[in-house]
Amino acid sequence: MKFTELLRQEADASWEASFRHPFIQGIADGSLPLDCFRYYVLNDSYYLSVFAQVQGLGAAKAHDLHTSGRMALHIQGTYNTELALHEKFSRLLNITPEEKAAFQPAPTAYAYTSHLLRAAYTGHIGDIVAVMLPCYWLYLEIGDRLKGAAPEEPIYREWIGTYGSERFREVVQEQIDRLDELAARVPDWERERLKRQFLISSQYEHAFWEMAYRLEKWAF
Repeated sequence: MKFTELLRQEADASWEASFRHPFIQGIADGSLPLDCFRYYVLNDSYYLSVFAQVQGLGAAKAHDLHTSGRMALHIQGTYNTELALHEKFSRLLNITPEEKAAFQPAPTAYAYTSHLLRAAYTGHIGDIVAVMLPCYWLYLEIGDRLKGAAPEEPIYREWIGTYGSERFREVVQEQIDRLDELAARVPDWERERLKRQFLISSQYEHAFWEMAYRLEKWAF
């Protein structure tokens, strides 16, 4: 069994919970309140800005020029695809640049990005790919599962289409293959650390839907 197949198997409970979450189901059938999606966009914009930093650290920590170049291209992909999509959603949802600049991320978004940064700064390229991969891979599986869904809200239709595209599938498969290659080069105790990075991120992905659905705020 490939390393990533093992990871996917061990993360299955949290991923299935994500598929069933009312935030995802609400996107599929159009019943999700736009206030929840708006809050998701604000927090996800913050998350993606950190995600791009972590991709940059991956480029810096790679041991060969090809991997550095590919990780740099992933940063461009985050900017050109993900953040551009969020800019469009921001216009449609009346999120102003001033609101975005003043926005304070919810506790879950802050904790998840802290997890990414900790793995990136204290680990190596394997930790970076492992900690980021659930974001790539889970969204692809959500896109696959929601294919054919036709919510009335056009924002939701566009969100589904983005993560079910073949172009996105190629990006995800590249990172899956990369993690398998990296895991094959390290001892068992390091593979356990990579697995932990992946599984924690998987649980944070589920928590992110809950954060947006409940409009999670800081207590004080």
